[in-house]
Amino acid sequence: MDMSPAELPSQPVAPAALTTPVRERPVGARSVRNLCFEPRAEVRVGLIGTGHRQLGLMKSLAPVEKARVVAITDPSPEATRTMVDRLVELGKEAPAVHDGENGVDELLARDDIDLVMIATPWNTHTPYAVQAMKAGKHVGIEVPAAVTLEDCWDLVDTSETTQRHCVILENCCYGRQELFALNLVRSGALGTLLHAECSYTHDLRAMLMNDQAWRRRSHIDHDGNLYPTHGLGPVASYFDINRGDRFTRIVSMGSPSAGLQEYRAKHVPEGDPRWDEEYQAADINTSLIQTEQGRSIVLQHQVIGPRPYDRRNQVVGTNGIFTDYPPRIFLEEDPVLGRINGGAGAREMGHEEYSEVEPYLDTWEHSLWGKDNEDARAAGGHGGMDYLMLHRLVQTMVNGEVPEMDVYDAAAWSAPAALSELSVNNGNVPVEFPDFTRGDWQESRIGIH
Repeated sequence: MDMSPAELPSQPVAPAALTTPVRERPVGARSVRNLCFEPRAEVRVGLIGTGHRQLGLMKSLAPVEKARVVAITDPSPEATRTMVDRLVELGKEAPAVHDGENGVDELLARDDIDLVMIATPWNTHTPYAVQAMKAGKHVGIEVPAAVTLEDCWDLVDTSETTQRHCVILENCCYGRQELFALNLVRSGALGTLLHAECSYTHDLRAMLMNDQAWRRRSHIDHDGNLYPTHGLGPVASYFDINRGDRFTRIVSMGSPSAGLQEYRAKHVPEGDPRWDEEYQAADINTSLIQTEQGRSIVLQHQVIGPRPYDRRNQVVGTNGIFTDYPPRIFLEEDPVLGRINGGAGAREMGHEEYSEVEPYLDTWEHSLWGKDNEDARAAGGHGGMDYLMLHRLVQTMVNGEVPEMDVYDAAAWSAPAALSELSVNNGNVPVEFPDFTRGDWQESRIGIH
């Protein structure tokens, strides 16, 4: 029986998106979206922090032509000594050392540093970067660049006020499959872009519980997507985020928080202070992001539990799909294999299969991963993408070019950590995404290429 409109069951009303503060550009500040580095004969680098990540960056920087580490700082004399020894072992001259509580101030007061690379605990990234830019240095900042929205805006405001660049050191943007996918997207082979999926999937239980108490603290204090940039950075390149499109809103939800507690029960003796900790971060956080052009992105964070490493890295268009781990491709109109798949010729029920990427490399392999670069890539971490990231940064500085990643990327790719927590804590409501470019996102400009 038909029901009259008055008798129809009421439909739930979608909650209004939470708004987030937008800052006016500081007086006298200017956008840095097309700001070129000053050309120079070499790039003189200062390192803040000497932990495991900085050591890896230093090893990848060592073979980069026209880059030289001139100074390092860390409160620990033992840590700075280890870094100096490693540099010397790599055939480099020993840098100056600034240890102790005033080490950062001393390093930033030097007039022989062009670029400061920051690889320290997450909550110190923004304060050090702001201090370095105010001291007249360009900055390379490890991920996430910021952990709060206030941090994101502080980075943008300071970069625009000082006219110093703050380059996010997102190495995954230079991965082989990520750059292959970027070429695939830019060739138009996928058709009109619709959707992407990305993740940071990595079993970090032992590291969190035993080695990095500062990182475990995030699981105590926060519930959201704690580490968004490894997956989101490459997708932002595919979608030209801040270069013709932008993130507009995010909604987030989490699974139960159980895995770290169960790991502790198996591996931490009773009476240990870690038993007093209460973990609130979901084992798996899933966020959905929409862009101004209507594209959708699934962003996931899962570092608690037995699982292989994965960044997913999927991009979908009207003519096909690329997805990673392992890398696979499917194109309806396939210019490489010279055929039409699917469509009117699809097999029963549309059951098609992916192709391996190998036949497509001659067409869409990125030049940075060509055969000429095999020796150089072998010297870099994470399969070579650390080297390629630093190589391109140094190259743009020497040539006086616009960096491929900038402060607007640093803010936009890092912001989901804070925005997802807002969504989760307010009943999984959508949250508006700040426009860190202050309206300049519609303008085309240099990105990873």
